[in-house]
Amino acid sequence: MYDYLIVGAGLFGATFAYEAKKRGKKCLVIDKRDHIGGNVFTEEVDGIQVHKYGAHIFHTNNKRIWDYINQFAEFNRYTNSPIANYQGEIYNLPFNMNTFNKLWGVTSPEEAKQKIRQQREAAHITKPSNLEEQAISLVGTDIYQKLIKGYTEKQWGRSARELPAFIIKRLPVRFTYDNNYFNDRFQGIPIGGYTQIFEKLLDGIDVKLNTDFFKERNQLENCADKIVFTGMIDQFYDYQFGVLNYRSLRFETEILNEIDNFQGNAVVNYTDNKTAFTRIIEHKHFEFGKQRHTIITKEYPIEWRQGLEPYYPINDDENNEIYKLYQNLADQEANVIFGGRLANYKYYDMHQVIGEALATVERELEN
Repeated sequence: MYDYLIVGAGLFGATFAYEAKKRGKKCLVIDKRDHIGGNVFTEEVDGIQVHKYGAHIFHTNNKRIWDYINQFAEFNRYTNSPIANYQGEIYNLPFNMNTFNKLWGVTSPEEAKQKIRQQREAAHITKPSNLEEQAISLVGTDIYQKLIKGYTEKQWGRSARELPAFIIKRLPVRFTYDNNYFNDRFQGIPIGGYTQIFEKLLDGIDVKLNTDFFKERNQLENCADKIVFTGMIDQFYDYQFGVLNYRSLRFETEILNEIDNFQGNAVVNYTDNKTAFTRIIEHKHFEFGKQRHTIITKEYPIEWRQGLEPYYPINDDENNEIYKLYQNLADQEANVIFGGRLANYKYYDMHQVIGEALATVERELEN
């Protein structure tokens, strides 16, 4: 009946389906959840767009991707400028001259660099071998202890000394008074939320929700010539080489009817190790909301187990070696295409998922 069965109605699956339909292909998109949009799904609650699975700020340097996503929604000028709360002390993120001034009282970039240099030398780190050493070599011990260690160990559920150095290598460090977390040319939030984008991507395409591929696998595999799979690659192969590990999240959302502004910012990270959650999202600030109430979500990282949603792949050496075994099987598939964060066991930002989906369509349908 179909040219493609697309497993997953998130960014990769929806983008592939949209482009395949433009090329005359018939697609069936399924998702085990009761909504489209995957983890990017937003839901309007009392006039506020709630990011149901954590904050998603679209950002990219790729004009092609920016123009592509703007076909489906108008984006505002939101700039990601999170702040850190360490036991009641407030610091700007990413680490910049505002952070250094608050922490050390320095006012010039050279003073800040000298402080970091002194702390790096005192730690005697020459070749960082783990996340802790990498962080100290980048920003010194003071920032590491207050703004990195507690947050990171909560996020990953492991000591920073047990985590690989590469996790923190992309950490922005600036010697300017710039609170914009991203350096990308294009950045914003779709006015009215992300779900409208998926509604337009999937317009005119058959979609079945509340449908678990693995519970109806035999029937579903026979309904299309090819499969586009965006779920967990180890599950697709029945975990024959072992289970890939992830970190998961638990969300605690509250409607605060008596408060119109809870924290003054969309994203506040709690960087101490005593606060159980890593951050609080105040959703109205993504769209500069003026409502007389507000909605907040606390994010609690938890150890992933089967049955929970996988969010962050743990790309240590052991897991990467297991993934390579699955990737070898995937490379031999003639009628299955793997794409997205779970199928590729890789941490993608939204623009990267779209870019990969478009590249996959070009390889698949334009040769």
